[in-house]
Parts: sequence; structure tokens; C-alpha cells
Amino acid sequence: MAFVTIRNTGERIEGEAAVRDFLTANNVYYEHWDTDKVPSRLQNVFTLTEADKEAILDSLKDDIERLAQTRGYVKWDVIALSSATPDLDSLLRKFEQVHTHTEDEVRAITAGSGVFIIKGGEDVGYFEVHLTAGDVISVPENQPHFFTLTDERQVVAVRLFIDPSGWVAHPYADPSFEGQS
Repeated sequence: MAFVTIRNTGERIEGEAAVRDFLTANNVYYEHWDTDKVPSRLQNVFTLTEADKEAILDSLKDDIERLAQTRGYVKWDVIALSSATPDLDSLLRKFEQVHTHTEDEVRAITAGSGVFIIKGGEDVGYFEVHLTAGDVISVPENQPHFFTLTDERQVVAVRLFIDPSGWVAHPYADPSFEGQS
């Protein structure tokens, strides 16, 4: 289950309702899916074939289609990151730069864990959303953020897109973020 850490204060927000309330107040969409629908042979597996990815998408089809219909997504896929991912560290450096998108960035974690670091309002500053299997998040368009892995260094996530071209980041230079990592 997700939890939030506010970087300026160290405050930790736990519990599904409290996390959802905090994220909603900061324009971030959150919900939780039942990942037990994923075939057991693919649960906690981080090296996936294209057929495995399709099986994950098929198992979560109802949740994906409901979210796609209500929020306008037209394309989705599965990304798996782990120590078996070629050039994982250089790939993470690309993700770990504060950036924005011209559409919201959606991730539904199906295995492992990850962290979105998101810029909130001036009263909040940057906050971390720690995600585990079942957590679904949508960071709004033009909201500065980045994604990284936890110490576990493995995640499987469904990504949903409005623009069929997929993930396109726009760098966001933010002096208030410098030195906060």
C-alpha cells in the first residue's frame, strides 16, 4: 500500500484514505487495484517476455479499460525494470531528472516498488509517493516530478497513455529541488 513522505518536513502519510486525500489535494489521482488477478506464474517476476506482458495486460483488462474510458487513454503497455534490465542505471538517470509531460503520467504497479517524487504547492514542496503492487497513480500534465526505484530495484508497471507516441519528458529546471535528493 502506498505511503507519502513530505520532503520538507519528513511527515509520513499512511493508510489508503489519508494517502488518497493528500494526493487529491495535490492534484494527483490515486486508486488501488487487485493484483491477485495477475497469473500467479507472473507475480513477482521481473524479467518478462512479450507474451508475459500481454498476459498481465489481459488479467487487468477490466481495470485498464475502465480507467482508459474515464480518463481518455488510448494505449497501454507493461514496463519491467530490474537488475536484469540492460543499462538499468543509465535508464534510471533518464527517469530521475525532474521533468513534466504534456499529458498525465500513469503507472499501475503490478510487482515490486517505485517512488514518484512530485512537486506540490509552495506549502508542501516536493513529496515522495512510495508505491507497491496494486497502487495506481496519475501525475497531472505539466506537474514537475520524476520516478525512481526503491532499494529493491525492481518494478513491473502498466503504463497508460493519451498520446500514442508514449513517454515523452520535458526537462524542468527547478532550483528549489537542487540538493534535495
